[in-house]
Amino acid sequence: MVELLRSNDPVLISFAASLLEDAKIPHTVADRDISVIDGSIGAIQVRVLVADDQLDAARELLADAGVEA
Repeated sequence: MVELLRSNDPVLISFAASLLEDAKIPHTVADRDISVIDGSIGAIQVRVLVADDQLDAARELLADAGVEA
């Protein structure tokens, strides 16, 4: 899996994950729990990961929705 998006913005992460889910693009949201444990100081960003062969489709999907990835 490769990183598609990295952010401390929970709304952006949720939006991206929702878009990927609706498009049936397999993904994983990594470091969500670690980000909460660090006290929400932003030291560790949450990452959205997709399969290598889905990266281009995922980037295009986010770009069409106005999200820079």
